[in-house]
Amino acid sequence: MEISQFQTISIMLGALVGVVLALTGAGGAIIAIPLLVFGLHLGLLQAAPIGLLAVMLAAGMAALMGLRAGIVRYKAASLMACCGLLTAPLGVWLAHAASNLGLTIIFSAVLIYVAITMFMKAQNAILYGPAECMDSNQPCRVNQQIGKFSWNAPCARAMVLSGAVAGFFSGLLGVGGGFVIVPALRKFTNLDMKFIVATSLAAITLVSGESVLVYAAKGAIEWHLALPFVMGGLLGMMAGQVVAKKLAGPRIQQAFATVAFLIAIGLLIKALA
Repeated sequence: MEISQFQTISIMLGALVGVVLALTGAGGAIIAIPLLVFGLHLGLLQAAPIGLLAVMLAAGMAALMGLRAGIVRYKAASLMACCGLLTAPLGVWLAHAASNLGLTIIFSAVLIYVAITMFMKAQNAILYGPAECMDSNQPCRVNQQIGKFSWNAPCARAMVLSGAVAGFFSGLLGVGGGFVIVPALRKFTNLDMKFIVATSLAAITLVSGESVLVYAAKGAIEWHLALPFVMGGLLGMMAGQVVAKKLAGPRIQQAFATVAFLIAIGLLIKALA
């Protein structure tokens, strides 16, 4: 493959990941890996740190925009990220200890679960509306008078557990952890979706950053492959932010879930074959 052609494909794949991340606040990294596997013919262990690097930078850019707009719950994001920082190195260690086939099977199973869960939740939102889909007994609720969470022990436990799980999968599979954080924030808080997406992106930035550092320390990042993909991710994130208000919603989530499910099946078939 010509170098210029390779770089063009890498930039296009990265841009797609950035757009998905902007629209959903989750899922960018989890589709980055199969895109790199199919589009650039990389192994899962090669693809993981490249996907993480792209998602870290794209999510970081969007998180800064969210901070300026005042829609990031930075205390919740920081708590989740700190817990993720503790579990991410364990995930990276297991990733290097496991076989490529084993990692691919685990990754495909996680992606299938994420796709089905996202599709069903979006369907419920379409049928019953977002308000009816929310639990009135969430442990983390915003005090409308001060515009901040009323923190308590159940709320803290929910954030700690969510961050720890997200960090582990970030290190193990090279994903940002948004597929854990976004559903957790929807389940445990009464935040509007724009706050959930912005807070998720802030946590993803911090969690992904540590995993990238661990991979880099191990010499596991192929920078000549990563840089074009990262460039595409940043461009895609900027484009996605422009159209997010018009396109984001349950139907977009269902479309992403369907594509993610098909990608997971294809990845599993490719690995087993």
